[in-house]
Amino acid sequence: MKEEIAAAVFFVARLVKRYGCLDNRGRERFATALTSALFESYKNHWHPKAPSKGQAYRCLRMNRVRLQDPVLQQACERSAVRYQDLGLPHELTVWVDPGEVSCRSARLTLVAP
Repeated sequence: MKEEIAAAVFFVARLVKRYGCLDNRGRERFATALTSALFESYKNHWHPKAPSKGQAYRCLRMNRVRLQDPVLQQACERSAVRYQDLGLPHELTVWVDPGEVSCRSARLTLVAP
């Protein structure tokens, strides 16, 4: 779980660096808070022998219906960062599963083992 969360946080932090308006210190605070929030969220929903089990709990999702992901909101609150300053796409899904982190967005698509 540690490696997958690190990959997801790295990915989101890279998006924030590219499209957001946070300085290095703000990005670091946000990444630290996001790491902590993901560990808390995923601890009871991580099943390496059945990776699809609990998948809904391990999905960061934003779209027209849900403008902000609750876990990302929590990381923003903990790091004193405004959600709007992240600069994330309006349509973004990041799945964090045992052994795999993948993403779908109107801007980009990424699959990282």
